[in-house]
Amino acid sequence: MFDKILIANRGEIACRIIRTARRLGIATVAVFSDADRFALHVEMADEAVHIGPAPVSDSYLDGERLIAAARATGSDAVHPGYGFLSENPDFVEAVEAAGLCFIGPSSDAIRAMGLKDAAKTLMEKAGVPVVPGYHGEAQDLVVLASKANEIGFPVLIKARAGGGGKGMRLVDNPQTFADSLSAAKREGEASFGDGRVLVEKFVSAPRHIEIQVFGDSFGNVVHLFERDCSLQRRHQKVIEEAPAPGMTDEMRAAMGAAAVQAAKAIGYSGAGTVEFIVDSSQGLSPDRFYFMEMNTRLQVEHPVTEMITGLDLVEWQLRVAAGESLPMDQGALSIDGWSFEARLYAENAQKAFLPATGKLDYLRLPDGAARVDSGVRQGDEITPFYDPMIAKIITHGPNRVTALRRMEAALAKTVVVGTTTNVAFLGALCRHGAFARGDVDTGLIERALTELNAVARPSDRHVAVAALASLGLDRCANDPSDPFSTLGLWSHWLPAKRVVHLVHDDVSLVLAVNRLSDHRWLVEDYPAKSGSFGPVTLDLQSALDGVMTIDHDGTVSTVQVVRHQTTLVIVDVEGTFSFTIPDMTGEESEDASGSDRLTAPMPGIVKQVHVRAGESVESGQALIIMEAMKMEITLAAPRDGVIAEILAGDGAQVSDGDVLLRLEALED
Repeated sequence: MFDKILIANRGEIACRIIRTARRLGIATVAVFSDADRFALHVEMADEAVHIGPAPVSDSYLDGERLIAAARATGSDAVHPGYGFLSENPDFVEAVEAAGLCFIGPSSDAIRAMGLKDAAKTLMEKAGVPVVPGYHGEAQDLVVLASKANEIGFPVLIKARAGGGGKGMRLVDNPQTFADSLSAAKREGEASFGDGRVLVEKFVSAPRHIEIQVFGDSFGNVVHLFERDCSLQRRHQKVIEEAPAPGMTDEMRAAMGAAAVQAAKAIGYSGAGTVEFIVDSSQGLSPDRFYFMEMNTRLQVEHPVTEMITGLDLVEWQLRVAAGESLPMDQGALSIDGWSFEARLYAENAQKAFLPATGKLDYLRLPDGAARVDSGVRQGDEITPFYDPMIAKIITHGPNRVTALRRMEAALAKTVVVGTTTNVAFLGALCRHGAFARGDVDTGLIERALTELNAVARPSDRHVAVAALASLGLDRCANDPSDPFSTLGLWSHWLPAKRVVHLVHDDVSLVLAVNRLSDHRWLVEDYPAKSGSFGPVTLDLQSALDGVMTIDHDGTVSTVQVVRHQTTLVIVDVEGTFSFTIPDMTGEESEDASGSDRLTAPMPGIVKQVHVRAGESVESGQALIIMEAMKMEITLAAPRDGVIAEILAGDGAQVSDGDVLLRLEALED
């Protein structure tokens, strides 16, 4: 076994690897960029080496610096995690040339599966079923459009390198093929340095089911059963589960055998995942699954496999890389219960899942019945440089119903203040009827997006609690022995009354807070408006450091109040609700997204400006293409008008809210 390993990664996966290495008595070396100097993985590792500026091309993708750090620290091996250089065969060869061990498959195996077109040709020869499509070298529009017509629409255009939904476009008809092809090629070039694509038939009612495989250097290969990753947005996974709902023993055996055959065809050693697209239009059947690609690394969703097998896949990686044989054979492997993993991201589900940035001013992650894999702490910053994952929340139970119920409870306990997250979206997804029944496919989220993004409204009780908290009544305990703690709001002749202003979801609330007795409060509209709010009477039984115990109409509950600048977040078993305390001394600022300006929705790079100053445009017309976190975003005209001024050209680095161009009204 190794004495010391360098982890050529960051964030959650680096922390995950460190935990297993520590348990096995292996010393760890972390690497970090300028942006990660104080990151959790740096704190957890035994040593840490600075490798450059924040951009990944200057740090985590700089193989020479990583290898130099490994040699300088006396490391025996390099663990790549996932992403970055984990599937780069040139990096594998450089690591081995430096006398180090690469904890992963061989460079030949990575190359064999690295390009989707070549991999599918190889799998066809190995007898693994593949989706009908064009995987050839010709990349001209005329050729690809002709092949798409032969295959039959709808088709998928897919970058032949990489994964994660980048460089992928679904095309429903020939009219949009050319624009979709251009976008897929640009995104493939930006994400993987390879703009070449393949074209495939789009499978009806598709499910994404993948098989975890493991091989060793002695030619042994086993599968560790399946994961269902059908819940996706923009072709990126949201919630994964194992086993797959509706899976039969016959189909599991067929898919497992195909995955093992795929791994053996390339002499695979280490952890890998063979991904299949499944036509579920007539239920799961062993004659309707097709090879998509093989990820020659550990997957983000590997914890659900660990939960149902009781195994540590990182430990298996380390043992196999150190020259040991597989710890178990196929016959010794079995499934125990059910597991879900939800990916908690800093992103705005109501704005096309745009990544978000910000400081984690308050972070409460679930404990107890849930496993949490995270690479951040309260106070850390979500930057525009890296994937905006905050944590993976994993639950397990004896059956699917119990595991899903535990996931819903875990998400209800998750609170993040300081950046926008998808936690409410994940909770809504867990409660969705089709998902709860196991009736899943890759189009479920898109079909149910409006329902899943419905904003939960705070009850009058939540508003009343926010009103009390705005006066600071959430921070001091009511101690009857201390006369000063019970004074509260006081008036010489009349019951004490304070008027408070709150804003929730752009709706302004003006409320009167009346003190009825030592602990009893009345909150009502100010001035009173029949039927629009309350009135609500609350008995504040105790309050200390943001935790309030409230009696409302005989029902006692505990509420957590989180403060962030001028924001109050109210958290209880019914949900999480944010209120803003407006600055009543200043004038309202002009809306940054006003109809005469087009602003950047997040930090990123302007890739293409499609218009010129003086040009007339129509509402909804594509004006600018931005790239943020390797994802293309098209910004459209908010109204009809004339381009008055362009403030950011091609290649410009812009921040969230920067004005990119100005519009002026059309002349009559």
